[in-house]
Amino acid sequence: MKPPSRRAVRRCSWLALPAAVALSLGAVGQASYSAFSSQTSNTASSLAAGTVVLADDDTGSALFAATSLKPGSSGSRCIAVTSTGNLPSTVKLYATGAATTKSLATYVSWTVTQGTGGSYSSCSGFTALSSGSSVYSGTLSGFTGSATAFGSGVGTWTPTGGASETRTFQFAYAVSSTAPDTAQGGTATFGLTWEAQNS
Repeated sequence: MKPPSRRAVRRCSWLALPAAVALSLGAVGQASYSAFSSQTSNTASSLAAGTVVLADDDTGSALFAATSLKPGSSGSRCIAVTSTGNLPSTVKLYATGAATTKSLATYVSWTVTQGTGGSYSSCSGFTALSSGSSVYSGTLSGFTGSATAFGSGVGTWTPTGGASETRTFQFAYAVSSTAPDTAQGGTATFGLTWEAQNS
């Protein structure tokens, strides 16, 4: 086989030199890039909403189911309401689904007092708060007609959140001794709602 000419050898040498330089620079660049590194991180974040929670001890039963009332009839009962939410809140009491016939509700006095002790099964042990115990005092029609939502509700209870708090509400009614004959056979129905909104 005939050996390559000098001219061919020189041409190959000139072609090989740039390729070798390019390969060398690429290797140096690659090594320089991977030699330095730095990282910092933040652990997984999380968000959780607070809670506003109310419950009462009436076990779904009506507060009153009084019949055969007459002028001078009266009665009282308690309901204990417990806040277990973890947000500070304001609690208001209001009436729902109120209706009356023969204007009976206008002849019934209605008082709501807040305190501690007592329960739905018995008001025994109930003690009114030393201050701010009166939640409402007036007629039943006045209560059911004005306290109809959170904004118009009554009460000054403000649970602080983070710990269970219980407030007992004592309700008392009395039929006026001057209720007229036209109130005979009259009825008054209503529900009670406590609502808490975070503050």
